[in-house]
Amino acid sequence: MANDRPPRRPVRQPIPDAGQYASVGLQFGLGILVFTFLGSWLDRRLGTGPWLLLIGVMLGFGLSAFWIYRQLVIRPRERANQDEDRP
Repeated sequence: MANDRPPRRPVRQPIPDAGQYASVGLQFGLGILVFTFLGSWLDRRLGTGPWLLLIGVMLGFGLSAFWIYRQLVIRPRERANQDEDRP
């Protein structure tokens, strides 16, 4: 009867996870800035006005949001599934 308890899951160390999550804001901001500068550069080069700048801002925001969602939601879920599959 003493063996009726389920096996304990290993405790995850908080330090590696903290380092991963500490860079999320920086990645979000840099993604937007890179696409903003790219759109601005293309606008100056092609003479298209503010259109490519606006597209760059929206594209940077969308891709950065997707990247962060993937990093904070999808990857931990995949890791949890891999941990469950291990014997």
